[in-house]
Amino acid sequence: MENVDVKTIRLIDLADYQKGSIVSRTILDKETGTVTFFAFDEGQGLSEHTAPFDALVFLLDGEAEIVISGKPFRLRGGQMVVMPANVPHALKAITRFKMILTMIRS
Repeated sequence: MENVDVKTIRLIDLADYQKGSIVSRTILDKETGTVTFFAFDEGQGLSEHTAPFDALVFLLDGEAEIVISGKPFRLRGGQMVVMPANVPHALKAITRFKMILTMIRS
């Protein structure tokens, strides 16, 4: 049997907030998709853009406004939303927040 290095972590502890910044950390990067951790300071955001794949956003803590195809959604820690492929979306931190972004490339 192959020796496998497995570690457990608390997602919320992957990175700390940085004043006036967005911190990101790649957890998985595979041909079939990615999982990325983000920490947004209050007031930070991503302007409207599209992605060629579906993406699931799961807030770990804090509060964010996510606009999908012009419709605003206010998410709090413990909530999630799916952003469909090729649909414009944007994110803004109402309070500082941490999230996991899972993008499926199929």
